[in-house]
This record gives sequence, C-alpha cells and structure tokens, in this order.
Amino acid sequence: MRSMPLAVTPGEPAGIGAEITLKAWKSGRTGLFFLLDDPNRVAERAKLAGLNIPLKTINCPSEAKECFPNALPILPHYFPVKCAPGKPSTDNALSIVKAIDIAVKFIDQGFAYGVVTNPIQKYTLRESGFKYAGHTEYLANLAGGEIMPVMLLISSELRVVPVTIHEPISRIADLVTTDLVVKVCLITAKSLQEDFGIHNPKIWIAGLNPHAGENGTIGLEEKISIAPAIKVLQKQGLDVSGPYPADSMFHKAARDNYDVAICMYHDQALIPLKTLDFWGGVNMTAGLPFVRTSPDHGTALDLAGTGKANPESLINAICLAREISISRHQFT
Repeated sequence: MRSMPLAVTPGEPAGIGAEITLKAWKSGRTGLFFLLDDPNRVAERAKLAGLNIPLKTINCPSEAKECFPNALPILPHYFPVKCAPGKPSTDNALSIVKAIDIAVKFIDQGFAYGVVTNPIQKYTLRESGFKYAGHTEYLANLAGGEIMPVMLLISSELRVVPVTIHEPISRIADLVTTDLVVKVCLITAKSLQEDFGIHNPKIWIAGLNPHAGENGTIGLEEKISIAPAIKVLQKQGLDVSGPYPADSMFHKAARDNYDVAICMYHDQALIPLKTLDFWGGVNMTAGLPFVRTSPDHGTALDLAGTGKANPESLINAICLAREISISRHQFT
C-alpha cells in the first residue's frame, strides 16, 4: 500500500474540486494521490484561481508515484461540455458519475487503495436521471450485494452518524425503526474498531424529538423504536446508551463521554459537527469493502474560480483515507 496511490475524483467540474485538489497537493501533507480529470481543464482553472502549480499527465495510476513529489498527477478524464466556474451543465452528469466508476474499478484491480470524492452537485445529476440520493448510496450500489452504507462524519472535535441520510424531514419519524438503528450502530461500531482502532467504542444515541420525547409527552419514537434498539445493542455487548436529548449531547463535557454520536437525521448530526469544525470535517462511508472519504462540504459554486476555496477538508479526507487503510491492514 505504501507505493499505491489514492484516487481523487473531480466531482462537479463547475465547482471547487480542481482548486482544492491543487491546493491539497501543494500543502505537502497528503501522501500519494492522483486526480481523475481533464488536464487542460485543471490547468485553466489553476490559472484562473491564481495557482501556480505544476501538473503531470499520467497514463496509469502506477505512474503517479514517480511524478508526485514534483507535480500533481492527473489521469485524463474528460467532460463533454466546457462549463464556466459556478455554472454546472447537466450534459456533464454522466461523465461525473463515470469518474466514480473508474476510481472504484481501480481499487478492485489493485491500482488504488481507496477513493476520495470531490463534491457533486446533486440536483444536476438528478436532472439527468441519476437515481441515487448522493455519493453514499451510489457507492453502496457499486459495492454490490446487500451493502448498507453508513455516513460517518469526523472532525477534530466529534464523530457523528445520521441514521437517516438524505431524506425529507417529513419522512424521518416513519423511517427511524428499531431495526435500522441497530444496523447503523453495528456497522458504526465495526468501523470504529477496524478503521480507527477503538476496541470497545462508546456510543451515545440521540432521541428524535425535543428532550428525547420527555417520557412520551413530546413524541413516542424514543419509546417505540430507539430505546428497544439500545437494549438489543447492549445485549450484544456494545457500550451503547441513550436516548439523549440532542440539544445537550454536543458540549465539551458531553463529548468527552463517547466516541461517536448516533443521530436520527442529517441536520441533527451535521449542524454540531460543522459548527465545531466547518473546514476540517470529513465524510467517510462506513460499511463499504473499500476506503472512501470526502470533504464535508458542497461544490461551493460561488467560490469556484476565485482561488478562495479552503482545501482543509479535502486534505483531511485524503489523510484520513490513508490512516483508515493502514488501520484496516493492521486489524486483519
């Protein structure tokens, strides 16, 4: 694995993916990776953003190692439409998705040890017929079988998991079932053990309703679905407790008591994480047979081409992917 590179996908070409990838390489903090993208497009974006960074076109992932110390390796991947920064085109949707397919294929073939995905513009893909809610669900499909993806978000201050991911808030109460909470927690615990070296992870589970339902007076989901899941998990030997009121789970004294917070929906998990460390957060997909991480932010169309995009989340995503790969190797 030491000589094997990490694949980085371009994401939405109208977004900040190319710029933060250029800055990530320039940081010198990431370890070996290559970018799947159009070398001419990346060069144009670098010039527009005022980034004087050497680029090197490669023919296969194995060539990345030799040139990486002196230039950003780019394995050519082209888009049918040249789009201006901040102005996505649905005509590029299939090529955006194809880059993800190629990166995963490189992993399967032993040419890359993992993938870091730059942000995609979900509405652009959906307008072109993409049927998945996002990267997480699509990567689970590529993994095949009965894979259940779990979104695990990591920052310097906190780890969080949303039980439901990209779902309308009106559906959450029906989707949060005992079975789902149990499955998400088991996958999360396994990831913390194998990917982070935490032998017996401490897991806190949030309630769905204000005050965690206040003993049934502000909703029954805690009694009907969440508390029974906790009992099942405890019987299986996991260090799980809750349900806790979400509004009191994320201050410093509370965070010191757990390794991960299991939340019931997307914003319940992401608001505290992004508030504590907006630029440093990383999104990883637990439950996959391969390593996948991503910056914990969107395409930032308003910043594309300005040179102002902060690369810290991508840098952390690349570094975390390598750490997870090493941890998995040591675990086995």
